[in-house]
Amino acid sequence: MTIELSKNSPSEMDKKEWQVRQDLACCYRAFVHYGWTDLIFTHISARVPGHSDQYLINPYGLLFDEITASNLIKVDFRGNLISGDYPPNEAGHLIHSAVLDARSDINAVLHSHTRAGMAVSCMPCGLLPITQQANEMLRLVGNHKYGLVTGDENECVALGKSITDKWALILENHGLLTVGRTIGEAFYFMYMLENACKVQVDVVAMGQEPIRPDKDTIAMISDYGMPPPDKPSSFAELSWEAVTRLMDRKDSSYRN
Repeated sequence: MTIELSKNSPSEMDKKEWQVRQDLACCYRAFVHYGWTDLIFTHISARVPGHSDQYLINPYGLLFDEITASNLIKVDFRGNLISGDYPPNEAGHLIHSAVLDARSDINAVLHSHTRAGMAVSCMPCGLLPITQQANEMLRLVGNHKYGLVTGDENECVALGKSITDKWALILENHGLLTVGRTIGEAFYFMYMLENACKVQVDVVAMGQEPIRPDKDTIAMISDYGMPPPDKPSSFAELSWEAVTRLMDRKDSSYRN
């Protein structure tokens, strides 16, 4: 399958949509940089500004380092292709439309199949409160029972319910998912959760009982990790600005 890597220009679309497209394409490249990709699988989406029932996502078949602002496709919640020449991954559409529809307050959804994320998703203990990053995410993370999201509407409804009051999910036997009011906020949560999972896998592999902070400390750090109710945290946004600068230095072609 041959897919054009660039076809639109900023002058052909709303400036707010173009900015979201650039941020989303940057996030795909950041996934490559941090080693969170899985060939052409998994997906990242962003709601289209001004259109609550439309979102942008990768065309199925591209590696993440081929994603640009212009080759992202636009889809509505019914699965209709609004712009772009190629359909989305069916499972990707069901996951992202279900989550975005369930949470009108969020605008970005990130999904990964990383080695550490999948490993923790197979552990009955879930995320252990053994690191600062894990504890910062502790109140933000929920668990979702495994379901085959390729055409099961009941599974989509269940996924929407699981994310109702959470900012991240451990999809059991599957991987990780994070959401945010901005792409940067969702990325920050994925970074924190992924690192917490990596350390947990290392600690479990050592075969020793880990040191656990006391309950008061866990509660304090978990409270600290809660995002402000009205906007993303400053450290999430500053982190995203830094990641964007890094991606620009590495290869700014994602902006095309």
